Amino acid sequence: MSAAHAFLQRLGERADDEPTWVAARRQAGAARFEALGFPTKRDEAWKYTDVRRIAEGEFTLADDAELDEARFAALGMPLDAHRLVFVDGVFSAALSDLTDLPDGVSIEPLTTAMRTNHEAIGGAIGRLAGVDFSPFTALNVALSEEGAVVRIGPGVVVDKPIYVVFASRANESARMSHPRVLVMAGARSQSTVVEHYAGEAGAANFTNVVSEVMLERGAIVDHYKLQEASSEDLHVASIHVEQGRDSRFTSFNLNLGGALVRTDLVTDLNAQGAETNYNGLFFVQGRQHVDNHTLVNHNAPNTFSNENYKGILNDRARGVFNGKVVVKRDSQQIEAYQNNANLLLSDRAEIDTKPELEIYADDVKCSHGATTGQLDEDAVFALRTRGIDEQMARGLLTLAFAGEVMDQVRLPGIAERVERAVAGKLPERFNLSDLVEVSDALEEA
Repeated sequence: MSAAHAFLQRLGERADDEPTWVAARRQAGAARFEALGFPTKRDEAWKYTDVRRIAEGEFTLADDAELDEARFAALGMPLDAHRLVFVDGVFSAALSDLTDLPDGVSIEPLTTAMRTNHEAIGGAIGRLAGVDFSPFTALNVALSEEGAVVRIGPGVVVDKPIYVVFASRANESARMSHPRVLVMAGARSQSTVVEHYAGEAGAANFTNVVSEVMLERGAIVDHYKLQEASSEDLHVASIHVEQGRDSRFTSFNLNLGGALVRTDLVTDLNAQGAETNYNGLFFVQGRQHVDNHTLVNHNAPNTFSNENYKGILNDRARGVFNGKVVVKRDSQQIEAYQNNANLLLSDRAEIDTKPELEIYADDVKCSHGATTGQLDEDAVFALRTRGIDEQMARGLLTLAFAGEVMDQVRLPGIAERVERAVAGKLPERFNLSDLVEVSDALEEA
């Protein structure tokens, strides 16, 4: 029996401590998970990803959020932001900073929001990502204890990023957590939300997160998911987005860590003028496995989507990209673009890529493509003739490959953190701005 099944069997023990509707929702999630079980490679959506490490893992739930400031500083980023912190799924008031919130903005732990405003929150949670999406969302519904709820009023512009940190500790026994993130962006509001998953060296925990983002008319949301789990952590995420008329959602899905990582990103463009942009980058090495599945549903005419995912794989790492765009009947005059490019730094690295278009309308502009290759040895040689050592040359060219995605990142702290991880530790005589000089050298070659 898996740890998840063991916890599901004990759900009835705490039913008396929760509202009836919460207990009923948990039981629905448990029943659906028991019916589905963990996915296997016989399931089409999981045929490249083996989750037996999760299914057979022995995990417990954390009961404290102890993490001193020094350890947290080593994991987090020094962003000037409204900060909400969870440690192994447990809320840490000591590490959070929610002072000076602007009028019309609410940022609070899920448990607090459910207690103080359950009428509004209870109906929203699970509306986009319910028990039927996947076994892992069903498991999340059954076992979710905590999470983040962000509500932004109509017309409110949030100047600072909203920074939600999920820290994973190196514990004596492996932990699991099933957090929930809910973002409700009012009409014509503007905000930036950062979900940061960071793990200490030696952490071997399982995180199963579900995020739901709802944009009303004219709302603008920039959403960052920075995943820097430890090399032994297991991470499954489902992100579901619903967009109203003239709204704009921009996703930055940045994966650097984790032993086994799966992210599903789904957007429903439900009204004219809605626009979604997917920017993805994954950099894996060793025996890491990262699986990205994306889906854009053009449910209304005059909607726009643009997707650009890049993968960098070294050693014996494996990557998966499955991106699908569906244009519904009568969704005319839409534009949808999708591209996946991959860079293999090792002969033993592997990528499985499958971009898809499913079109049921005739007045559309759609394209998709996928490429896989290695570093250009002529470009490496050109840099070496200019006094750049081979390791530096390969690092800079690798960073240049990622540049098309990273150039879209609007938060310098995140951009530099990712660029350092991709390029490696550059010698002191080089700065990231030297990419401009490198580009000029390549043009002369």
